[in-house]
Amino acid sequence: MKTKSRNLYLIPYVIWILLFVVTPILLVVYYSFFDIEGQFTLANYKKFFTPVYLKMTFSSFWYAFLITLFSLIIAYPTAYLLTKTKHKHLWLLLIILPSWINLLLKAYAFIGIFGTYGAANSFLEVIGIGSKQLLFTDFSFIFVSVYIFLPFMILPIFNALDELNPSLIDASNDLGASPWTTFTRVIFPLTIDGVKSGCQVVFIPALSLFMLTRLIAGNRVITLGTAIEQHFLVTQDWGMGATIAVFLIIAMVLIMVLTGRRKRGIL
Repeated sequence: MKTKSRNLYLIPYVIWILLFVVTPILLVVYYSFFDIEGQFTLANYKKFFTPVYLKMTFSSFWYAFLITLFSLIIAYPTAYLLTKTKHKHLWLLLIILPSWINLLLKAYAFIGIFGTYGAANSFLEVIGIGSKQLLFTDFSFIFVSVYIFLPFMILPIFNALDELNPSLIDASNDLGASPWTTFTRVIFPLTIDGVKSGCQVVFIPALSLFMLTRLIAGNRVITLGTAIEQHFLVTQDWGMGATIAVFLIIAMVLIMVLTGRRKRGIL
């Protein structure tokens, strides 16, 4: 009886997955086998392995790696400090709040900040450096991307650190371990699942960024997400756009598999 009830509860979940996950993926795969004229072809897959698209793929992974790396470097010490503060959940909420703001609004806000007459250039002039081209650069693209994804990196790391047993750190200190040894041998290994989750949540969407590449990078940064948007909305070559999306889906699944393994045997 309990098994039947459990199966009934699973029906809405299964229907949701089929309609909004499986079906869209199958449609993308289906469209990838057609050219712009609607004829069946394998040329799209052959075209993807040309230097242009391979360079675009490398660029996407490179920028996604940089965004994830800088997010991790900032997020880990931030999350650690949050666990030591008195009102840690309140501070965490304040960090998460900006993620509730629409991405387009945040992008336009940074256009104003990094613009020729924006706050960043005004500050540079005050300290004597002078006005610089900040907008439409790799720096501005990575900076804004890190700002947007940072809360998603902090949250899982904070949860992992908050659940860490303090007695393990005390034991390490009592045994004479240095702070660095305690971190590398105790704290970091025990919070690696939070780091993996954070990297997964940041790296995967960073691979397919397209709005920021236009508004912040000024199309100086070309990613797979930009190419997909171009093929679907501009050239109307849905087949090539779907082909790029297929490889992007495969890459995302591989990343989830590689980073989804949990360590066992940890107290």
